[in-house]
Amino acid sequence: MMSVQETGTGSTLMKAVMLAQFGGPEALVWDDVPAPRAAPGEIVLRVHAAALNYADLLQRRGTYGIEQSLPRIIGYECSGIVAEIGAGVTGWRVGDPACALVSSGAYASLVAVPAAQVLPIPAGIDLTEAAALPEAACTVWSNVLDLGALKTGETLLVHGGAGGIGSFAIQAAKAIGARVFATAGSAEKLDRCRDFGVDRAISYADEDFVAVIEAETGGRGADVILDNMGAPYLGRNVAALAFDGRIAMIGLQGGRDAQINLGAMMRKRAGLFTTSLRDRPAAAKARIVAGVLRDLWPHVAAGRIRPVIDRRFPLAEAAAAHRYMESGSHVGKILLIAPEAI
Repeated sequence: MMSVQETGTGSTLMKAVMLAQFGGPEALVWDDVPAPRAAPGEIVLRVHAAALNYADLLQRRGTYGIEQSLPRIIGYECSGIVAEIGAGVTGWRVGDPACALVSSGAYASLVAVPAAQVLPIPAGIDLTEAAALPEAACTVWSNVLDLGALKTGETLLVHGGAGGIGSFAIQAAKAIGARVFATAGSAEKLDRCRDFGVDRAISYADEDFVAVIEAETGGRGADVILDNMGAPYLGRNVAALAFDGRIAMIGLQGGRDAQINLGAMMRKRAGLFTTSLRDRPAAAKARIVAGVLRDLWPHVAAGRIRPVIDRRFPLAEAAAAHRYMESGSHVGKILLIAPEAI
């Protein structure tokens, strides 16, 4: 059954996962909604697959930190086929495969995206796998390579190395010739970090990552730290940092409120960046996507970076996918597959 249909009034409806109210996974409802059209500068993709991100859970709960109107379709990244091209868009044709970073709306049969946030599918990646790439690639490029300025021969510490962003960050850093450490919480996830190429996997349950970094680097510390925990890790991250080191904080999973020892940061000439992706201006997202295409897509096409996919759910079962993500047992990305792709 097709997910897009004509109504008796001439308007077009599509299937989508709607968030009608904030709450648990049951707040996600499979419903008929108006289909988008391509505005000038936009591309409409017929969604093949969408990927879950931790920010999806925060949006659903109403704790993301950005004001959101309801009802809305959530979802930040997807893959699909170009279905419509808006005025002024060049370089794309209807029928082209693509993946995209979207501000919202990926949990649907169709999604409208600014053309500057649409990426070609790298060689060797199939259309389903491609859904797992845009958000992780954009997050890693903007935080590790751009703000963090990680260079060949430097050291990166990744917290949450088994997640979708963590697994991409490990592979990307190794691809440019960096040394990589990563934390994880179970033997299985530590093993997976090793599979991704990490030089030393650190159990946050059994080891002090500050002591491990100090021992492994001869007291030098990590040049760049990619942190998704926030408050409880801030002081220890500064302690683990090298002189002139940079911390890129991309999440607050452990908490928001922290005290910081500015003296310790000044002694190390440390940099702290706190960033998000979804609420950046369109021009900033376009710059990030261009950087991904230039600096990371060649590594993906060469097989040095691969999307890590844990489990796939039908798009209509987004609530079950959210429950699974909240269990914390996944490694890499969780995908939602559109009805026509099943």
